[in-house]
Amino acid sequence: MRRLLISTGEVSGDLQGGLLVKALREEAQARGLELELFALGGERMAQAGATLLANTMAMGAIGLWEALPLVLPTLQVQRRVNAWLRQSPPDGLVLIDYMGANVNLGLKVKRLLPKIPILYYIAPQEWAFRVGEGGTTRLIGFTDRILAIFPEEARFYGSRGADVTWVGHPLIDTLTQLPSREAARTQLGLKPDQRLLLLLPASRQQELRYLLPDLAQAAAELQRRCPGLQVVVPAGQASFEPVLKEVLTQAGVQARVIPAAEADALRPVLCAAADLAINKSGTVNLELALRGVPQVVAYRVSRPTAWVAKQILRFKVDHISPVNLVVGERLVPELLQDDLTPESVVEAALPLLEDPSARERVAQGYRRLRELLGEQGVTRRAAAAILDALPGGSAA
Repeated sequence: MRRLLISTGEVSGDLQGGLLVKALREEAQARGLELELFALGGERMAQAGATLLANTMAMGAIGLWEALPLVLPTLQVQRRVNAWLRQSPPDGLVLIDYMGANVNLGLKVKRLLPKIPILYYIAPQEWAFRVGEGGTTRLIGFTDRILAIFPEEARFYGSRGADVTWVGHPLIDTLTQLPSREAARTQLGLKPDQRLLLLLPASRQQELRYLLPDLAQAAAELQRRCPGLQVVVPAGQASFEPVLKEVLTQAGVQARVIPAAEADALRPVLCAAADLAINKSGTVNLELALRGVPQVVAYRVSRPTAWVAKQILRFKVDHISPVNLVVGERLVPELLQDDLTPESVVEAALPLLEDPSARERVAQGYRRLRELLGEQGVTRRAAAAILDALPGGSAA
């Protein structure tokens, strides 16, 4: 029996963790290997077959002040994990994104269990942003192998001495059975002339506060300008649902909020049917792009966090959306900090709803993006590399 600990946080990490858990179980079965999986993650990983040591879905935040309420819960989880590591040490550790917590966990495991392999899958995007003179690359010191999902990520860490394998982006694996636009729209009860706007404002609690009000007002204005526009809002977490409904109602948006329990299953249908998405920055940008949905990307943190990042940490980034980072140009609009207003969102959104040439330009960019993200079988390749690294885990 081999025992593996997988650590991640936030909704996107849980999504990728769930896909990886499924692939690990399939690969282990193919090898005749008994495998027990433990996780710091969420319900998607648990449903895929991992035993949760702690649910970390509510513990993600970007910014200094935003993270303060999470200090005590984080310490409690750390104590629980420390005890588990000493009592039941795993044969390997896999870290998925979730930079701060996972770097700390990786350093700790390297001290406590120096002989077990540590792999980083979906490493922090240090290749894309700069703090001061460059990326910190702290994870190279404790990671035995990085399983890169972007070509530039592989080059970045490889040039700094890391053992890197480029496996491709795991969202590629979700494209195998997409419904047609016609079938998706029929399932959602849309008429042929009705347009559908997806609003995806939050996977973290802080994003409801900083993004949702402006995006809701923009959606209301778009409905006024585009009669018959349908607005659908999948909830990132169950706790978000009452907040979404309240803010949308206050803004005057006629919207359908999809409960979190139903959102994952409906996601391919919604993407296939959508004419436009207005969404936060993150993995969801790539998901929409791979499914051909034009989008406007928005993001904001608190003013103190933004000031510290710019003035003290000297944080720099050419683009914030993963779509723009990969293609190396401003393919989809990005509205950040003070540039994010209901008016600016509407101004960016209208051409993507009404101008065929603007939509075609985005579609061409999406096709280039798809070519840069690898071939299907990503999570199975990652699973094979992880099992190969475990003692006695190699394929016969």
